[in-house]
Amino acid sequence: MLRLLSAALLLLSVTAADAAVRIKDIAHLKGVRENQIIGYGLVVGLKGTGDTLRNAPFTEQSLQSMLDNMGINIRGTSLRTRNVAAVVVTADLPPFVAGGSRIDVALSSLGDASSLMGGTLLMTQLRGADGEVYAVAQGAIAVGGYSIEGAAQTVSQGVPTSGRIPNGGLIEREVRGQFKQMEALILELKNPDFVTATRIIDAINHYGHGRYRASLAFERDYRTIILSRPRSVSPVRFVAEIEELMVEPDTPARVVIDERTGTVVIGRNVQISTVAVTHGNLSVRITEAPVVSQPGPFSRGQTVVTPQTFIEANEPGAQIAILRGTDLQRLVRGLNQIGLKPTGIIAILQAIKAAGALQADLVIQ
Repeated sequence: MLRLLSAALLLLSVTAADAAVRIKDIAHLKGVRENQIIGYGLVVGLKGTGDTLRNAPFTEQSLQSMLDNMGINIRGTSLRTRNVAAVVVTADLPPFVAGGSRIDVALSSLGDASSLMGGTLLMTQLRGADGEVYAVAQGAIAVGGYSIEGAAQTVSQGVPTSGRIPNGGLIEREVRGQFKQMEALILELKNPDFVTATRIIDAINHYGHGRYRASLAFERDYRTIILSRPRSVSPVRFVAEIEELMVEPDTPARVVIDERTGTVVIGRNVQISTVAVTHGNLSVRITEAPVVSQPGPFSRGQTVVTPQTFIEANEPGAQIAILRGTDLQRLVRGLNQIGLKPTGIIAILQAIKAAGALQADLVIQ
């Protein structure tokens, strides 16, 4: 396992050229964002896996209201169908989407339905935070799980009470505003950092001096960068050119530890001051072997159970090593020299941080 961990960590020790990424992968244009929409609907056509109407009164009320709108009066009738389920429908509305476009929608059961497999969503209005209807959804549901129940055993895989409808949402209302009407073009970093921001500005200005003979980017703070678009180029083409520029983002020195799974992720810039480390495992084994004392024949004694405990302690010899983490590769090599498992590496890193020799942030999840 240590070899796999060492191989994975060594992949992080790459050259600057290999670490360069596109600006579009580390920053996004302010104002160009998705909007969330939500709706409540009914799924029909289920094979007896829908809601129990007595346990889900909202499903029965919705079914009655839908049939009333279709001219069918069932008020006062006791419904026993199990082929209907109430669901919550969610979707992400892309920026600057046009009316008539299609989007994917996701569904989740709201009642006690056991599966949505084979169901069809009836026309459902999807509303935004402002209460306006931006899309309608309808179609057959694709479920990625199943659940089979028997008298004494249940077999299930995935989550059969949720699903998706690819291209099941139809845009009815466009979001106000257009890209060409944006007053300013501002880049926002996904992971704000002063060094990364200055590198983006330098890359954009270097490109601007070569193509437009002008500076195109100005810093506002470590999160936002203001772009100055030349009049000779359209906003769409200008942003496309900027997003394709390559920049090497800077990351803080950080060690992330997940004690539940034994996962250790060490950043490329993590360094350890010279420190001597030793680690030993103490194992204690306790064995209970009760002894039965049986009295002799024709005696008046009693059978007595005498407890007998054997305790064995074992502490294998631990190696001592000097860690001098000038870079990630040497740090991993030093940890491997001690012969530690992931749990041991976690304990060592926590102790080094407590000693003040770990020059990085230690994040424990």
